[in-house]
Amino acid sequence: MGKAKDVKSRVSSYFANPSVLIGKTKILVEQVATIHVTLVESELEALLLEAFYIKKYKPKYNILMKDGKSYILIRITAKDPYPKVLLARKHDDKDSLYFGPYPSSSAVRTVLKTVRRIFPYQSVLNHPKRVCLYHHLGLCPCPIIFDSPELKKEYKKNIKGIIRILEGESQKIMNELEKERQLASDNERYEEALELQKKITALSLITQPFHKAFEYDVNPNLRSDIRQQELDELKKVLHINHLALPKLTRIECYDISNIQGTNATGSMVVLTQGEIDKSQYRKFKIKISGKPNDFAMMKEMLQRRFVHEEWSYPDLVIVDGGKGQISSALEALAQRGITIPLIGLAKREETIVIPIEQSARSKVQGAKPRALRPTPSAFTEVSLPKSSKALQLIMRIRDEAHRFAITFHKQLRSKATFE
Repeated sequence: MGKAKDVKSRVSSYFANPSVLIGKTKILVEQVATIHVTLVESELEALLLEAFYIKKYKPKYNILMKDGKSYILIRITAKDPYPKVLLARKHDDKDSLYFGPYPSSSAVRTVLKTVRRIFPYQSVLNHPKRVCLYHHLGLCPCPIIFDSPELKKEYKKNIKGIIRILEGESQKIMNELEKERQLASDNERYEEALELQKKITALSLITQPFHKAFEYDVNPNLRSDIRQQELDELKKVLHINHLALPKLTRIECYDISNIQGTNATGSMVVLTQGEIDKSQYRKFKIKISGKPNDFAMMKEMLQRRFVHEEWSYPDLVIVDGGKGQISSALEALAQRGITIPLIGLAKREETIVIPIEQSARSKVQGAKPRALRPTPSAFTEVSLPKSSKALQLIMRIRDEAHRFAITFHKQLRSKATFE
């Protein structure tokens, strides 16, 4: 029983050459009758599901977590006059609230430090009857000072704020941190911006909604069900905005990485049935020269992609960007005489941008395919809540396209440095 990012590699390591196996591993492999795989959404969920199954089935050869040790929890002594925020390993106090479990204790501590800057709290069960160092830092409302009805009420408001964050209502704090990070970056305080980004990442990790282990135990196909829900919702959103798609088997997303005007790269990433399909990824070394131009680079990449008719055509094209990138992409499709539905995701507000011409034409059933106009006269902009499964799907493929483009760009830049 275990977890792995690459299941094929993990399993084959046991069966490729049994003669090199020793001890318990050899005995374990000899007794294997079937292999069951459950796909989950993240490494966080994989860790929790692994722990759940080890505790449920108590496998003979799994030592990890059979000793009763659990992942870390956040404990709030909610019924105390001055509730404390503590770390715990077990639910051993019926009067306390518990949040978690969380696999990364370092992430938990980083998040609590961040939250404490906004909502100061006491972090020890028995606070000394004197002013502590954390009070001087503005992080602890010591009872000796806050022992009044007004201040006690203010302190309990702080605790309620922390509880709301741990229940998932963290967007306000996240927005504040992102504004601070952007301000630091604009003022070239890059070390400060990096520290703020670490806090944002840690806050995302601990407060992100995730599926509990028992949900996968009840429904082993939970991940595929989630993917289908995302696709269905995206089709519905696009249909409402007059872009009807009969199917969404293959989605392609494109992004440009152009840092400091050199070694520009483009990426094409693919979702097949809603799942990342790395076997279909393609990367492009942008050939256009002169002053950096993201629009021209996007056009070049799409032109070069659709020369390859041996690559399966997508049901939907997504470009990272807004009206300019969409117009450039449409020009590339028009020059090839291709009519593939195309949308963009504007970065600042995470708004879905749809060109009007293709929206109107998609309603005409049985119309003969023809090239889209290179420059749409108008666009439909769709804003969805962050909880929208359609938006989450688009953001996931956009983020993957961004990661893939940057990775290739760094490879080229590193190679150029040593040439």
